[in-house]
Amino acid sequence: MNNYNTVVGLDVHKDMIVAAVLAPGSDTFALTTKIENQPMQIESFIRRLQPRGRLEFVYEAGPCGYEVHRQISAMGHACTVIAPGLMPRKPGDKVKTDRRDAEKLAKLQRAGELTAVRVPTREEEAARDLTRVREDALTDRLRARHRLGKFLLRQGLVWRETSAWGVRHRVWIRSLRFEFPAQEQSFVAYLRAVEESEARIAALDAQIEELAQTTGFREIVSKLRSLRGIDTLSALTIAVETQDFGRFVSAREFMAFTGLVSREYSSGGSVRRGAITKVGNAHIRRVLVEAAWNYRQGNRTGKALEDRRRDCPPEVLGIARKAQERLTQKFRRMTGRNKPSQVAVVAAARELAGFVWAIGRTCVKAQA
Repeated sequence: MNNYNTVVGLDVHKDMIVAAVLAPGSDTFALTTKIENQPMQIESFIRRLQPRGRLEFVYEAGPCGYEVHRQISAMGHACTVIAPGLMPRKPGDKVKTDRRDAEKLAKLQRAGELTAVRVPTREEEAARDLTRVREDALTDRLRARHRLGKFLLRQGLVWRETSAWGVRHRVWIRSLRFEFPAQEQSFVAYLRAVEESEARIAALDAQIEELAQTTGFREIVSKLRSLRGIDTLSALTIAVETQDFGRFVSAREFMAFTGLVSREYSSGGSVRRGAITKVGNAHIRRVLVEAAWNYRQGNRTGKALEDRRRDCPPEVLGIARKAQERLTQKFRRMTGRNKPSQVAVVAAARELAGFVWAIGRTCVKAQA
C-alpha cells in the first residue's frame, strides 16, 4: 500500500476509457473522466496528470490486451494489469457502471487487494497467439465435420463400419453422389470446409514445430517432452502460457495457476472441498487433463517416449520417471475405489502440474 502515489483506475473498453484519479492520502476522487482509447488521447491525459506527482495506473486484463500498459510504461509510469477473476467483490453490490469499476480498481490497488498478472513481451504474446489460433482451428474443424455429418444424416447416409474420419470413412465420403445438383453443391461446400480446416491445422502444426526449435523454447520443450502424454504441441503450449516458471515459488502455486486445485469451504471443525476452481489458465489446464489420460494405461514406456527422453539430463529423467510411476498408481488406486475416471484424471492432472513445474524450474536454474 502506497498513500503517496496518485492512483488512477482505468476501466478500458474498445472505444473509451473511464479513468478515476485517487489523490495521495485521500479517499475521495479528484477526477473522474472519459477519454478515447487512442494513443494520442491517452498520452495527453497522462501529461495532464503529471503535475500531481508519482502516478500509478491499474486496469483489468481483458480483450483489449496490453497496449495501454505498454504505452504507460514507456512513458515512465507504473502500470499494473490485474486478474479479473481474483478481484474482491461484495455480495451485496448489485450496481455496476464503468465509473464505479474504475473507482473500485483505484481503491483496491491503494489497499493492496489486487492480484497482478505478468504482462508478456510482444514476442511472448506472438508465440502464445500461434498456439491459441491452432486451438481455434481445431474448433473450426470440429464444427465443419459436424455440419457435414448432419447433412449426410438428413440424407439417410450414416457410416457405421469403422471410426469416423479414418481412411475408409474418407474414401466412402468422396464416393458419394447425389440426385439433385443443389444437394451435390451443398455436399461439396461442406466437404471443402472440412478439407480447408484440416489444411490450416497442418500448416499451423509445421509453424509450431519450427517455433519450438527456436532458442527461446528449445530447452523447455525438449525437457517437457520427457513426460508421458506431452509432446511438442503440448509442451510449447505450456511454455508460452506460463512464460516464466521462476515466478512460481512452489508447485502449489503453479497448480493454483492452472485452476486444478479444489474449492474449499471450511468453518469451525468442518472441512468441505468441492470441484476444481477453474480460476487460472484454461489452456494449460486443458493440455494437462489431456496428458493425464495417458496414465490410465499402466506404467509402460513406448519407443516414442524413449526417443523423446534420449537427450534429457538425468535430473529431468528422474522427474519424468517418478511422474509416470506415481500418476499411473494414482489413477489405478482411485479407479479401484470406484471413483469416476473423470475425477481420477483431474486428480492426476493436478499432480502432473507439479511435475511440470519441477521440470520448468530446472530451466530457471540453468539460466541463473
